[in-house]
Amino acid sequence: MGRTIAALLLLLMSALGVPAMAADVVYVMRHLQKATGDDPVLTPEGVANANGLAAQLANSRIRAVFATATRRAAQTGEPLARAQGLTVTTYDPRNVPALVAAVNAISGNVLVVGHSNTVPDLVAAFGGTKPAPLTEADYGTIYVVKAGSTDVVTMPVSPAPSGPERGR
Repeated sequence: MGRTIAALLLLLMSALGVPAMAADVVYVMRHLQKATGDDPVLTPEGVANANGLAAQLANSRIRAVFATATRRAAQTGEPLARAQGLTVTTYDPRNVPALVAAVNAISGNVLVVGHSNTVPDLVAAFGGTKPAPLTEADYGTIYVVKAGSTDVVTMPVSPAPSGPERGR
């Protein structure tokens, strides 16, 4: 009976255009605050927020971190990947089906770091309701897409806590 219900659920999801996800939760976000120039790095604020992201998702059982080949995207995911004993996996933002297939091959939770012009489509590709377009000023929102749901929860990146020596 349980297998029949699971099969019917998968059939319904495919009929509705909802991709079947193996990952339990996909966290999708734009890279954090960047400097200027070609392939810029994160600003000090962006680095602090990337460290905050690692602390924020420390207990989220992240099994993989994906980012584009840009330095800002990789630097956004690196502290979390390092804290989880992972490496950042590079993906091609022009080949979203390949990214979706790679994420669906993972059991557990995944972080995907994209860009202002790709995040809404990434959220939709993982089965969530497509959010409004992002602007160049939009940093620090995590879109949480749970397997089997089109609902998307958003949460802000929490900056890294500052120690006594940082507050000076």
